[in-house]
Amino acid sequence: MLSPVLAASLARREIHYSWVVAAVTFLTMLVMAGAVGAPGVFIVPLQKEFGWNLSEISSALAIRFVLFGLMGPFAAVFMNYFGMRKVMVTALIIVMSGLIASLFMTQFWQLVMLWGVVVGLGTGLTAMVLGATVATRWFSARRGLIIGLLAASSATGQLIFLPLLASLTEHYGWRTALGFICCALAFAMLAVIMLMRDRPADLGLPLYGDAEIVDAPVVKGSLLSMLATPLLVLRDVSTSGTFWILFATFFICGASTSGLIQTHFITMCGDFGLVATSAAGILALMGFFDFFGTVGSGWLSDRYDNRWLLFWYYSLRGVSLMLLPYTDFTVFGLSIFAVLYGLDWIATVPPTIKLTAAKFGPERANVVFGWIFAGHQIGSAFAAYGAGLMRTVLASYIPSFFIAGLLCIVAGLVALLIITPLRATKTA
Repeated sequence: MLSPVLAASLARREIHYSWVVAAVTFLTMLVMAGAVGAPGVFIVPLQKEFGWNLSEISSALAIRFVLFGLMGPFAAVFMNYFGMRKVMVTALIIVMSGLIASLFMTQFWQLVMLWGVVVGLGTGLTAMVLGATVATRWFSARRGLIIGLLAASSATGQLIFLPLLASLTEHYGWRTALGFICCALAFAMLAVIMLMRDRPADLGLPLYGDAEIVDAPVVKGSLLSMLATPLLVLRDVSTSGTFWILFATFFICGASTSGLIQTHFITMCGDFGLVATSAAGILALMGFFDFFGTVGSGWLSDRYDNRWLLFWYYSLRGVSLMLLPYTDFTVFGLSIFAVLYGLDWIATVPPTIKLTAAKFGPERANVVFGWIFAGHQIGSAFAAYGAGLMRTVLASYIPSFFIAGLLCIVAGLVALLIITPLRATKTA
């Protein structure tokens, strides 16, 4: 591995190796976001080639979202037991295997198994829990900023991948676009193998912002007993009102982002005569503004009351979703929507993680957040299937967007019910 040599070289330049770990994690989460978002580009080609209707395809994607979320708490345990590097490599292999096998699928059950189950399990191992784990293991200072950067990786993945995938699909077919995603996953796996390390102590380093080296905690018990840990943690935190508020608001977060926009936006734009490449370009514009919105949210979450940040993020998102039908689905109108919606697409993640860590402690934060993120993905599945079913039954997506907008307004108000006004201390 290159990590010891590179760490020593960076140390001579007074650069902490934690930034390399953050960069490799960003890359991994970025290409996984491409794998998660790609089916939104492929819905129409799958309908044309196989004759599957929208609600059927949406059901497979809903399964993927649920498994993606439910893997979160257990992914945290796997990272604690096996180490982040091994888990990341395993996840990338699983997703690549599922996508490569799907190049040859001909039956609907194969779509469910490969894009629903296999991709759902694989991507779930490197969900937001990975970003939270890296931030807490490698950073003492700038933790909120790192959470924001890593959360923004999904937006950046959208910015990079979706327009390209739409263009590849239009000119060469969806299988070529899927092959491109597999190549990107292979590149990320190589970077993880060469550069990723589990903890700063592995390289004789303290956390970024600390002076003393902290040895890795000794893992006690068998893997089987550790797999019970997420369930025990869930039992303990289920009595907390804060947990259920964060769970409920993140449910709405997932329903109003990946479940609705990421899955159905391109198809909905097609209903109004906008070609897939143009719709993917609008999604990329959202990703561009979300990158800055999420990084800015990480900076703000280190300095201001995170409850009020959630109130404003959810409220603004709700207003933008309810205004979407009035854009007339012109490129100009959708571009305005992309700016308003994009700025707070994933901006909710840093304050949610900060509230979780402040309430439940840094040692349990990744597992607790894993359960909260499960709520996010259950919400995603709810919207992915519900919006597809509504489009099939009512021949329109518009009611889904009004419902999602109203739910966001509710989420913003509910976030203020967290009793203790938790504030993060300023970082250097």
